[in-house]
Amino acid sequence: MTDIDYMIEHVAADLIVLLIEKRGLTFTEAVDTLYTSDTYAKLCNKDTGLYFQSSKYVYTFLEHELKTGVMG
Repeated sequence: MTDIDYMIEHVAADLIVLLIEKRGLTFTEAVDTLYTSDTYAKLCNKDTGLYFQSSKYVYTFLEHELKTGVMG
């Protein structure tokens, strides 16, 4: 596992926790929500550098996507 892969996994884990805490999702719902989102696709795209941002910052993109259907 590369350092970038580790950072992506760490942010993803934080996003799952945030989905559970802020949206009241179950663990399974949170995982499904994250892994099927455009935000997660962008997070995994190493060219975007999104993995290098704070989890809460990335969550704002996910929250916007969930509200509007479009990544902000």
